[in-house]
Amino acid sequence: MSAHVRVELAAGGPSSPRSAALSQSKGLERRSHAARDPGALAALFIAATMAFMAGALILPLLAVFAEALRKGIGLYLSSVTEHDALAAIRLTLLVVVIAVPLNTVFGLAAAWAVTKFEFRGKQILLTLIDLPLSISPVISGLVFVLLYGAHGWFGPELREMGIQIIFDVSGIVIATTLVTLPFVARELIPLMQAQGKDEEFAAATLGASTWRTFWQVTLPNIRWALLYGVLLCTARAMGEFGAVSVVSARVRGETATMPLEVEILYNEYNATGAFALASLLALFALVALAAKTILENQFAGDLAAQRRR
Repeated sequence: MSAHVRVELAAGGPSSPRSAALSQSKGLERRSHAARDPGALAALFIAATMAFMAGALILPLLAVFAEALRKGIGLYLSSVTEHDALAAIRLTLLVVVIAVPLNTVFGLAAAWAVTKFEFRGKQILLTLIDLPLSISPVISGLVFVLLYGAHGWFGPELREMGIQIIFDVSGIVIATTLVTLPFVARELIPLMQAQGKDEEFAAATLGASTWRTFWQVTLPNIRWALLYGVLLCTARAMGEFGAVSVVSARVRGETATMPLEVEILYNEYNATGAFALASLLALFALVALAAKTILENQFAGDLAAQRRR
């Protein structure tokens, strides 16, 4: 064997395992360095994103709390405990308590039907679920006025039966339910599609009924996505303005929800009262954001565990 070959083999050779390992190690070091030092362009994008978030989200949120507390905690508490403010809070919570469970039941039923069964009109159902996301809430409210108003398609019949929907709490509930319709279903459908039907088929093979399969197999696998969808639905229901403003008469103490009461107070130049009530909505948004982060982490961990199994 020549001296040149012996030297090359001793050094590891360009194609030896040692050389390949060294090359791979250097490549990993370069990629790690690139990740730590993203470069000027990436730094510019990050800075622009943070600046936009600060200007569009963080500063307005801080301004709401600053303005609400500007004249002292005493005036703040009196503003949020004033009669009309409490009535708006009660009405908002009532709407949430009714609309969110309705959409939860609908979301579960729709997601289960779409992902576990084959039937005609499946794509039409998926399109209809997404429809409220593509229509302006104001248009949705106008549609309800057209259908259930005093001179609407069903208005005279409803009036003869003593039923009032428009300019009543029932109209607010219906409008809010429609606007928040997709949130639970849209969180469940992708997950249930990814999980497939194998576990349900196995349960059915072992003799489990459809109802038992749902409670013991399907529901435990989707619990975090379900909670996440319920959280989004609740946040959207509490902050709904457009559709509710059309179907309600904006009567303070009766048909004014929290967002409507904020607008009324602001138009009356009661900035402290408006921002005090708005701060409660903002506080709920922060709580929802924290819960969303916790649920996302838990959901990601459970999904990874399911994939490992």
